[in-house]
Amino acid sequence: MNVVELVVAILLALLGVRSLVVWAGRRFDSTSMRDHLLYALFVTGRAGAWFGLAGLFFGYAFVRDDSTVRPLVLIPIALAALSVLCSWGLGRGD
Repeated sequence: MNVVELVVAILLALLGVRSLVVWAGRRFDSTSMRDHLLYALFVTGRAGAWFGLAGLFFGYAFVRDDSTVRPLVLIPIALAALSVLCSWGLGRGD
């Protein structure tokens, strides 16, 4: 077990909790179901990216063979892309 990676993973997980609390606690004024769905996906992608990074560091902290953890890097990338696409969709306001 690598202590530095474990500390970084815990910090990233705390950032994920903070992101979830901050963004889910914001009031979202819209009557459109599409906007509410995009906002929920935005919050999920934003907080999930932090949790995905935390999971990646937890994996590197506890697994001896790094090649088994490397594909997990795609999870935070996909969640960050989801967040960007949803924020773009919300900004368009169609």
